[in-house]
Amino acid sequence: MSEVSVSGTVVIGVGNPLMGDDGLGIAALERLRDGWRFEPDLDLLDGGTWGLNLLPHVEGARRVLFIDAIDVDAEPGTLVELEREDIPRFLARKLSPHQIDVKEVLALSELRGTLPEDLVAVGLQPGSVEMRFSLSPLLASRLGDLVACVIRRLEAWGYEAREVEGDACA
Repeated sequence: MSEVSVSGTVVIGVGNPLMGDDGLGIAALERLRDGWRFEPDLDLLDGGTWGLNLLPHVEGARRVLFIDAIDVDAEPGTLVELEREDIPRFLARKLSPHQIDVKEVLALSELRGTLPEDLVAVGLQPGSVEMRFSLSPLLASRLGDLVACVIRRLEAWGYEAREVEGDACA
């Protein structure tokens, strides 16, 4: 587990890469890590399926940007941006304590009075969430658009994004 951010911005990619399009947040986060540098520095966190372990990272940041496959009953591949007030957060009955997800993390943070004011979720409408080790071709083709949306949001928050040059020897 990584260090908890205590003052800045954290970008959290969430989802399960073993479930096809549900792995979108992790794929987009990896593209950000591999291809971009930010000034000032910010935390890029692979939140995977961490559940409640995300709570200190959310509560310790001034700004949080989630990247995820977001189901809003739109056409697969549709770009989705949800502002703080539009992001679902609630506590629900679970069959197991291991079923905690982002909605519960946000609900707990809100109950504790520690939910960051700057909170956004960006993603794409998933097409296929099934046991598969890759994104659907449609979502894979839209990954660059999703990353560009994340970068625009970070720039609006005052970050300078620089694309990393490719390795000339590769």
